[in-house]
Amino acid sequence: MKSVQTRSSRPSWAPLLIVALLSSTAAFGATKSGPSEAQLRYQQERAACLTGQTNQDRTTCLREAAAALAEARRGELEGSKAEQLNNQLRRCEPLPAADRQACIARMSGQGTTSGSVAAGGIYRELVTIEPAEPPRR
Repeated sequence: MKSVQTRSSRPSWAPLLIVALLSSTAAFGATKSGPSEAQLRYQQERAACLTGQTNQDRTTCLREAAAALAEARRGELEGSKAEQLNNQLRRCEPLPAADRQACIARMSGQGTTSGSVAAGGIYRELVTIEPAEPPRR
């Protein structure tokens, strides 16, 4: 009687390799003083992926989180508060001058904000009361 060996498409050591790679990636980002800001952000994003709190499937979400970490380590990931503020204000540039100031006020946090990216967009509203001109007689 001959024994027939079957070969699976994935070696039995593949899961161990994946765990080792993830562990080494996590350890690589940590310094003697603790994890970097980029590593902490990665851990938060990864946790959100694993708990399903994103609008992406888990595989895509984890891939994007890892790519963002790699970009941050290379110093190529935007995200400082100054850059975010600059991007917010740039959204108002194409508007006519009369509307631009209200846009800047909304982007600076004045007014109310509702909605979410998951719901399709963020709605910012700022109500400005302007006195009416007196009636002409």
